[in-house]
Amino acid sequence: MAISILAFLSCTALCAGAARQTPLRDGFGLTGVDGKLSSTDGKWFFEFDSEVSDDTGQILAGSIIELLPSTALEKITADAQKRSDANYRLWGNVTKYRNRNFIFPIYFLPISAADGQIKPEGSSIPQQQKVKIAINEPNDVLAIPEEIVGKLKTRRILRHEELKKGLQLKQDSILAGRTALLDKQADDEPVLVLDALGRNIPQVSLRLLPCEVLERAQQEQSAEADPVRFKIAGILTQYKGEYYLLLQKAIQAYSHENFGR
Repeated sequence: MAISILAFLSCTALCAGAARQTPLRDGFGLTGVDGKLSSTDGKWFFEFDSEVSDDTGQILAGSIIELLPSTALEKITADAQKRSDANYRLWGNVTKYRNRNFIFPIYFLPISAADGQIKPEGSSIPQQQKVKIAINEPNDVLAIPEEIVGKLKTRRILRHEELKKGLQLKQDSILAGRTALLDKQADDEPVLVLDALGRNIPQVSLRLLPCEVLERAQQEQSAEADPVRFKIAGILTQYKGEYYLLLQKAIQAYSHENFGR
């Protein structure tokens, strides 16, 4: 009986500890965190080597977080196929959707799990000349490399016509200043339908990535009987030939009775 009580108390303590954990805030930046890539049922995940926290939540060492489709994910998964292990240093943005965290990857570097050695993407430096860098300690802050900052500053602003021509994205781009409607696919996955505003052009639908802005937009739509037009802005990315949008802003666009809802 004593053993059973001790086991019960131990389980209760562990469950209480888990309950106290809260997701990281939406938009939190990962600046060079180490971990391991894995795949299950066609989805990709990142297992953290150390704890990451912000002012509201935390991701514990050993936690496994789903990676969102993106140009960077396509590159990192292609790289992983060439390696015996899948240890990486990752840069990206954390999103939060329905109290669950996801990672939108932006950049990565392969590393050696044994000694923390970094091998830059596309590097041709001989093995013996590579600099060994210690694996991050918990909560270490590593500045984003200048090449990453440059990529973020030079994102293109896309036009509707470029999307319809099947633009091949080499990096993520910004889609802004458009009105759009929320919709669902047959599998209930959310999509955004760009508003043609009366122009005789085909509709463009973009798959939406889970984030807090999407969750709020869905709540606003659920409170209305008619379709709601949103003025949107977001990061447009591509994965396996399909376009995805990570919303950064979605504000109701009122027609003032200039056009039907």
